[in-house]
Amino acid sequence: MNAQPILALVARLLAKHKLDAILIGNAAAALQGAPVTTVDLDFLIRPTRANNQKLKALTADLKATLFRPFYPASSLVRIMRDTDTLQLDFMTEIHGMNSFEGIRARASKIPVDTGAAVQVAALADIMRSKRSAGRPKDLAVIHASKKKKKKKKKN
Repeated sequence: MNAQPILALVARLLAKHKLDAILIGNAAAALQGAPVTTVDLDFLIRPTRANNQKLKALTADLKATLFRPFYPASSLVRIMRDTDTLQLDFMTEIHGMNSFEGIRARASKIPVDTGAAVQVAALADIMRSKRSAGRPKDLAVIHASKKKKKKKKKN
C-alpha cells in the first residue's frame, strides 16, 4: 500500500486549517529512511481550544469520526475513517520529550506531493521517544534502524 496520497491529503488539510502539527512515530521515521512500516499517522500538537476546533474541521473534511481516548489520562485524540481505515492520532505529549517548541525547532518540512509538505520530527527525537516509551514494538524500531545505519556505513 502506498500511503503517499493519504499523507499528501492530510498535509494539505493541516495547512488549510492552520493546524501546527508535527508528524512523529513510525511514519515520520520511515520518511527519513528508517526501515519501518505503519498503518497510522501520529502527530504532536499543542493542547489548545483552537486546535480542538481545527481537529473537528479536519475530521469533517475527511468525512471521518473523531474519538477521545479510551484512557482518561491519555492526551490522544483519534480521527478514523471507515471507508479506507484511515487513522490519524493527535497527541499533546510524547514519551521522553518536554516541549512542543523544542521538537518543532528540530523538525523538518518534508514534501509529500506537489505543493504539500508535512512537518516531521527529527529522527533523533523519534528514537529518543521510542527509547523512553520502552515498549517492545518501539525497541524493535530502534534495533532495525541501528542495523540499517551499520549496513550503510559498510557500503
